[in-house]
Amino acid sequence: MKSQEVIFTKFSYTNFKYRQEISRSMAKYTIDHDRPTCIGCAACEAVAPKFWVMSEDGKSDVKGSKIIKEGEEIKQELLDIEEADYQENKDAADACPVNCIHILDENKKRII
Repeated sequence: MKSQEVIFTKFSYTNFKYRQEISRSMAKYTIDHDRPTCIGCAACEAVAPKFWVMSEDGKSDVKGSKIIKEGEEIKQELLDIEEADYQENKDAADACPVNCIHILDENKKRII
C-alpha cells in the first residue's frame, strides 16, 4: 500500500486554520470528497460556490480542505462544516451525478 500524505490546498490555508479552530467546538459534519471518482461536471460548484471550486485538472476541489494523497494523486478531501452549511453541501452532494461527495456526521458515519 502506498503511503498517504496530508497537505493543504492552495486555496486558503489561512481560512482553513480559522475554520479548523472554530470547528473544534462547532463542527457537526464533515464533507468527504472522493476526488478520483469526480468527472468534473461542476454541479457542486454551481450549487455551493462558497465551498467548491473547479481546479486546473478539470476536477472539483473543496476549498480549504485537508487533502489526502497517494503519491501525486489526490485521493480524498475532508472539511469540517457547521450545521448552517449542511443543506448547501447536501444539495451539492445530491447534484453530483457520480456520488463522489459524501457528508459524515460528528461520529464520522456517512449519512450521504
